[in-house]
Amino acid sequence: MIQHIPGLLFNPATEWQKLEPAAGNGANLIYPALMALIPALAWYHGTSAVGWQVGDGETVRLTADSALKLIVLFYLAMVTSVVAIGYFIHWMAENYGARSSVMHGITLAGFTSTPLFLCGVIGVLPALSIALPLGILGLGWSLWLLYTGIPVVMHVPRERGFLFASAVVAVCLVILIAIMCGSVILWDMGFAPEYTS
Repeated sequence: MIQHIPGLLFNPATEWQKLEPAAGNGANLIYPALMALIPALAWYHGTSAVGWQVGDGETVRLTADSALKLIVLFYLAMVTSVVAIGYFIHWMAENYGARSSVMHGITLAGFTSTPLFLCGVIGVLPALSIALPLGILGLGWSLWLLYTGIPVVMHVPRERGFLFASAVVAVCLVILIAIMCGSVILWDMGFAPEYTS
């Protein structure tokens, strides 16, 4: 599964053709579960050991226990989001005349997220001036992977694939808002960050 990363980054059209025959394989669920460890571990280190600064202010760090709780929730949110997006891809597939299974959707969502997972490595040294442009680049490349991958993996014409991918982007935005609302609720339930003094 990891061998697909260079192809997804540098030659996605060819790589989707290689991924398509195994898109229904249940083992593809392992890929997002492993890749989500990259940003989770990087941000754990960055928020608890390195810290970050806002403007000319002092360096802010989380306690190790607080960072661990938040990073576990961050990891679960990433994996759950990929699975949820994959389910919705499968759920919408019939409307676009696509051949699908839940694993086809999860495979597409997981491999599409590759640039975002890799950009998460910036968490090792959290700096907004670097994280923001890198995050935008990762998001843009993930969108490109989604728009090029749906026609191949779901067996739909390119024009219909564009509409399908646009519907998936709308689902992703709804999931993002749900995560933000869930974060507020969890912070109120005792998962608020604790800072070192």
